[in-house]
Amino acid sequence: MTIHCIAIDDEPLALSLVCKFIEQTPFLHLVGRYSSAVEALKVIHAQKVDLIYLDIQMPDLNGIELARILSKGTASPRIVFTTAFAQYSLEGYKVDALDYLLKPFNYEEFLRTATKAHDFFKLINRHTVEQASENEGGEAERFLFLKVEYQWVRIAMEDILYIEGLKDYIKVHLGNGEKPVMSLTGLKDLEDKLPAKRFMRVHRSYIVSLDKISSMTKNSLQVGKETIVVGTPYKEAFNKFLDKWTGK
Repeated sequence: MTIHCIAIDDEPLALSLVCKFIEQTPFLHLVGRYSSAVEALKVIHAQKVDLIYLDIQMPDLNGIELARILSKGTASPRIVFTTAFAQYSLEGYKVDALDYLLKPFNYEEFLRTATKAHDFFKLINRHTVEQASENEGGEAERFLFLKVEYQWVRIAMEDILYIEGLKDYIKVHLGNGEKPVMSLTGLKDLEDKLPAKRFMRVHRSYIVSLDKISSMTKNSLQVGKETIVVGTPYKEAFNKFLDKWTGK
């Protein structure tokens, strides 16, 4: 597969180097180079752009600000930040950057990041095909895709015991003794993506897999080794499920 890229950097030498690296990478295709984020913003949605190599410190509109603007779109390009300042790594993570290249970087480092991008787009394309196939067949989605650090991880729905909300993060607890998966996302955003017939919000901090519940009372439930108390706002829906579960 070919990834369509643009590079944005107000330093001519840095911009030329990134463009050179893009052009010598077989699966990357350079479709534009810009010295200003404002200039690039005018054309990003006018052409096919999958990936942006983006400097952070730029006049008028910096890289973080551009990333925030693009994140509001329905199909925004992925971003790899290129900067000389390591302190921006957390900001890059918050705007869902695909990766982070610390200047000065060589081609080996660039290629490692490009390969990660290639794997990401390959995974997303496969997910799109699988989802379309499942929707056509009327089947529920089988996988949950989460951003974990700088990569996407695929989790089988059937492996999920429950999901715990921890401020800005969620923690997906899995069966078979597997290590929980942490992702920087909100529990509400995740709730909207989960099939309602398989998962239920029972507390402001918990979503449970319905077929993993081993026992219930009117106020709590057991999933694996965890006892989860049902929050007051969720009791009505939970009690309806409890009645159905017990055959009442």
